[in-house]
Amino acid sequence: MLDTYLVAPKTLRRLRTGPAGAFIDGFADALERDGYSAASAVRYIRAADHLGRFMLMSGRPLVEVGPQMLQIFRRHVPTCSCPDAKGGKANHHVYFGAKRFHEHLIGIGVCEAGIPAGAGVCEPAIVSDFRRWMQRHRGAKLATLRLYCRDATTMLESLGDDVSGWDPKRVRTFLLDSVCKCGVSTAEKRITSARAFLRYLCVHDLCRAGLDQAVPTLAHWRLSAFPHCLAPDDVQRLIAACDGQSLRALRDRAIILLLVRLGVRAGDLADLRMRDIEWETGTLRVSGKGRYEVRLPLPQDAGEALLRYLESRSRVTGSDRVFVRNIAPFRPCVSGDGISSVVKRALKRAKVNSPAKGAHLLRHTAATEMLRHGLPLDQIGMVLRHRRIDTTAYYAKVDFALLKQVAQPWPEVMK
Repeated sequence: MLDTYLVAPKTLRRLRTGPAGAFIDGFADALERDGYSAASAVRYIRAADHLGRFMLMSGRPLVEVGPQMLQIFRRHVPTCSCPDAKGGKANHHVYFGAKRFHEHLIGIGVCEAGIPAGAGVCEPAIVSDFRRWMQRHRGAKLATLRLYCRDATTMLESLGDDVSGWDPKRVRTFLLDSVCKCGVSTAEKRITSARAFLRYLCVHDLCRAGLDQAVPTLAHWRLSAFPHCLAPDDVQRLIAACDGQSLRALRDRAIILLLVRLGVRAGDLADLRMRDIEWETGTLRVSGKGRYEVRLPLPQDAGEALLRYLESRSRVTGSDRVFVRNIAPFRPCVSGDGISSVVKRALKRAKVNSPAKGAHLLRHTAATEMLRHGLPLDQIGMVLRHRRIDTTAYYAKVDFALLKQVAQPWPEVMK
């Protein structure tokens, strides 16, 4: 496959006889399989050769390539003096090409895989146990685990590793000092993660009983704000902004329709698999927070959009995820961030202005639309997979017709 991208005999000989030469042809095959353009493939192949020569100059074999060496290589590129290195200087393609080559070396067993995403470097044993407990017993997602474990590690660094010696005053002082240095949203997350960690310690008798009660509560008034949602006309403009026959347009339209019709979360679509689509019954199996699984009816327009996308979608080896990237490498969305990015770009194309820009905006929109069409709150809660009815009641604030029926007149205007 290397001969497809490069034809000069001298260049081919230099690449195949270089320090990375034994893996260059296989890397070229992998780039072609992942759908990279010829121009990108050539840049990445040259970057792989450059990395091999850099490792040789450093006196290290390719097997020792890892995240730390890649960062050193990144700093080396602008002042490169490697003999025969043709990868370019001060070019981000060199670093990204080296990363792709490193992933290829891991895939073929030359290099060892690094620390999995979400696991901290040199994470304390007690935090690792907390991570596994949250994942097994609470069904916590990767993003939640990353946040909780990061804050738990910070608590250990500040309060000491001997959790049995922690007392309410120290815990409370630490948290109050911590939340005063950040915004409201970050403060709420830190309080929640601290409470979860302390509850874990209490359950396993690792700290003083009831220590989680020392976590301060931030002032918060439930239902004090209106949910951000789109007007019906804006929804139509958003869907129309995804018209087209390109792979990206087909994917974006399917994502937008599923979000706005069913009110699913971004993470739900990122985790959606082929087996979750039950075409015979016209339902979609969704498993969200806490492994709470439901079957949702698949609307006609959303189902048709999803089918058209799947018929045109590139096949992804080793994965049955539904939604994948529309540019190389054609891989599944890692998290809900990729789904939210689709919504942000669609809002921009549709020229729809909204205080919120992510996928959760469409979840709010779906809930308010169901309410406007007369669906009871308890049924809306079932679709949204709310555990408590007061969470769903948040959307009742936008049902102005219903509110007018229960609103009382001001005393001074009564006759």
